[in-house]
Amino acid sequence: MVLKVDDKKAIVDEVAVHALKATSLIAAEYSGMTVFQLTELRKTARASGIYLRVVRNTLARRAVAGTKYAPIQSSLVGPLILAFSVDDPGSAARLFRDYGKKCDKLQVKVLSLDGQLLEASALGRVASLPTREQALSQLVGMMQAPITQFVRTLAEPYAKLVRVFAAVADQKQKAA
Repeated sequence: MVLKVDDKKAIVDEVAVHALKATSLIAAEYSGMTVFQLTELRKTARASGIYLRVVRNTLARRAVAGTKYAPIQSSLVGPLILAFSVDDPGSAARLFRDYGKKCDKLQVKVLSLDGQLLEASALGRVASLPTREQALSQLVGMMQAPITQFVRTLAEPYAKLVRVFAAVADQKQKAA
């Protein structure tokens, strides 16, 4: 399909806006996938809040040129689909990891986390990053643990005294 210059500029601007807001970018080769598989992938991405777009490589290079994802420009080769995660850096990686189990034709080629170029083999590590809610709950748990342990330590002598009295009371009841 032949695109006019204005259409190309609009695509570049749209992708550049998402690249500026994104916390991670993944480019995957999709050749050999059926239309049904690509549609299913797009629906899943949309539901997860991931911006997914098939863009010509020259337009993608121009779109990421002024962003933190500029180092990936040389890696944009072949038919690629771009996925930008905005809120959760691991959401796009989880999408490609999970969908890659169903469809072996989807191969991750480029992975960038907050502008740092990673190897495609790092997909599993990025996918295992906790979501924002999980990270906050882990933080609260870590902050609460010392306080909880301190309270238990303070309460232990009294609890031990109560257990001793209970044992003495049990012995007296058995003797009577």
